[in-house]
Amino acid sequence: MATTQFASVSSRKRMSMARARWLVLGLFVVLVALAVVACAGAGTASSSSGPSAGAAASAIASPGAGGLATSPSPSPTPVPLPLAAAAPTDPFSFLSWLFTPIFQALFILLTWLYVLTGNVLIAIVLLTLIIRLATVKLSARQLASQQRMQRLQPELKSMQKELQRRYKGDRQAVYQAQQEFYKERGVSPTAGCLPSLLQMGMLIPMYSVIRIGLTNFDPNAMLTVFGQKVVPLTCPNPAHYVNGVLDKALPCINTVIAGIDMGKEQVLFSLPLGINGWALGVSLLALAAAALQMVQSRMMMPPNAENDPSASTQRSMMIFMPLISILYGGILPAGLFIYWIVTSVFSIVQQFLIVGWGALFPLFGRTPGFAQNYTPRFPVTMPEPANAGKSLAATRYKPEERWASAASTVRPNTHRRSSRRGRRR
Repeated sequence: MATTQFASVSSRKRMSMARARWLVLGLFVVLVALAVVACAGAGTASSSSGPSAGAAASAIASPGAGGLATSPSPSPTPVPLPLAAAAPTDPFSFLSWLFTPIFQALFILLTWLYVLTGNVLIAIVLLTLIIRLATVKLSARQLASQQRMQRLQPELKSMQKELQRRYKGDRQAVYQAQQEFYKERGVSPTAGCLPSLLQMGMLIPMYSVIRIGLTNFDPNAMLTVFGQKVVPLTCPNPAHYVNGVLDKALPCINTVIAGIDMGKEQVLFSLPLGINGWALGVSLLALAAAALQMVQSRMMMPPNAENDPSASTQRSMMIFMPLISILYGGILPAGLFIYWIVTSVFSIVQQFLIVGWGALFPLFGRTPGFAQNYTPRFPVTMPEPANAGKSLAATRYKPEERWASAASTVRPNTHRRSSRRGRRR
């Protein structure tokens, strides 16, 4: 990942930035873990998320991705240097170096949109829409898979007792029978989590593009491909020269929109936590992002079935995960929350077209008239069963058939003996 290096950093600045990076890393790991738990509750596999998520998270924790390089002799004033690619000198910077092409592609596209529109907020919105449109088929496949999994859960739940009776504690056999059931119905349990993990994985390069790229005074190195500058942007900004001296603290791109700096945190107020001087920064953009994610999660929430721990866990995770974004309010830049908000709005519209209102209603015990008996524009259909008649779902007895089968195995008593009581001798 691209990095901004400084000649020297004061010890206090170094400690605060290190603590901030570790906090961001910890919260991101918690977010990925919750996503994996939620997907696992729905019966999905998440083994493919480990290396990519770990590498991306390491990019934040590394000095290369964080944009800081310490000097043996601390100085009270840091001196910024032009944006440059990380040198693969250690494992962390090597991971940052591997992610440099992704960073550069996103940064070039964002800068080109900024030059085209002249507004960094509009550029971030357009970049987000381009990313979502490029992955629209993948996310639509995810929504369809989640809906099909939810529709199969009641039937799968009704099979649990027979699975336990037939295999008597053999978990591997029970799991294999469930997989055969999904395969017969044409549903893949692993198709639901990968798009979600990819969307969360995009937060890492977008964080670097907004936090590091937009705030640099000279990003020419990241705007050059094979020795050719691909974006007509003049950097450093000529307006930032004062008496012939460049003010390197000002970014080349104007990141301030309506008084909000898109490259920095937007905090309304801070709530002291009383732990080593830590405070929770409350951001209006973070609250808006959390509210939209709550709507998005509730639309796809599974039914609250009784005695179903997997559905209860998934519902709890879908409610809890949007609240994590509030904790990021005082840490992440405002531009990243713009990306988050636009992504959530796009997902809500896509879900509405595919699944309708989903489980959004009833809300506070009421269902409005427009949400009753609503049919989505592109409804999800169940695929035709494969290998019909061979799986456990097809061969198992229904309750009434089980009773009839049991009754047919009982031999009737046709040889009745009369009572001896009262018989003459």
